[in-house]
Amino acid sequence: MLSRVLGLGRRSFDSLSEQEILALAISSEEDDARIFRAYADGLAEQYPESAKVFEEMAEEEDSHRAALIELHRKRFGDRIPLIRREHVRGYYERKPDWLVRPLGLDKVRAMAEQMEEQAYRFYIEAAKRTSDASTRKLLGDLAAAEKTHESLAARLGHKHLTDDVRAEEEATERKQFILTMVQPGLAGLMDGSVSTLAPIFAAAFATQDTWQTFLVGLSASVGAGISMGFTEAAHDDGKISGRGSPLIRGLACGIMTTLGGLGHTLPYLIRDFWTATTVAAIIVFFELWAIVFIQNRYMETPWMRATFQVVLGGALVLAAGVLIGSS
Repeated sequence: MLSRVLGLGRRSFDSLSEQEILALAISSEEDDARIFRAYADGLAEQYPESAKVFEEMAEEEDSHRAALIELHRKRFGDRIPLIRREHVRGYYERKPDWLVRPLGLDKVRAMAEQMEEQAYRFYIEAAKRTSDASTRKLLGDLAAAEKTHESLAARLGHKHLTDDVRAEEEATERKQFILTMVQPGLAGLMDGSVSTLAPIFAAAFATQDTWQTFLVGLSASVGAGISMGFTEAAHDDGKISGRGSPLIRGLACGIMTTLGGLGHTLPYLIRDFWTATTVAAIIVFFELWAIVFIQNRYMETPWMRATFQVVLGGALVLAAGVLIGSS
């Protein structure tokens, strides 16, 4: 593993022969075409017009690879050496699309621009290392082509992505983000912040022991986070509802549930009971208003209704905990 990190056992770019440079360019173009098609497949269901952009960019990469193979055939024959990005020290790497899912429009467009910029730099350096005129010309032409791929993407965007289509795709992306991340996260935050108020403050006023209260709050927060996370992930696989990956939803819900409870639990690490309780109450105030803001911002819940549901409800739960703990 250490040798991989340090790049040991890899060839330096300067040591490559002209044939090996061509072979590396061929394998790189092939990989890029596959990545663009994977992006297209990942976007096809929700963003069909953007998927067409990446399909056409993949076809451009195929044409580059064909030109490189033809040049290799003329100069070195039909046997192309096996050399790939991971064999060359310091050469740029590509992440397979399954490592960067879920695919979002902004994410894949940014990654595509980075891919083309890296390919441009490679062809510039490769052209400097070749003496054959035809090879140098092709590599220079490919560098120019990669440099203009950003404008190619723009041209394809104008062709496929009209203003109406772009607005529709952006609305779809926002909806998916809300369904997969915001909605389960908000449910978790509400559960963690509100449902733990009663047991934590009941324990606080019943014992007036900050350490015992902290343990009650920690166990309630972590337990609720695990329960909510598994429930969210297990009850809907997202295929029919379109709510996205159950793993992502479960993590969002579970983590936010735990954080919601820990917010007013951590102050009880303070030894003085009334100081800890005052700080916890202030944090509760901000937690509840944060929930109201998220509901209004992403779920489009009117301010008054969100305030009534969350702040009033949270205050009642808090009061119940204090009354029970004081009795």
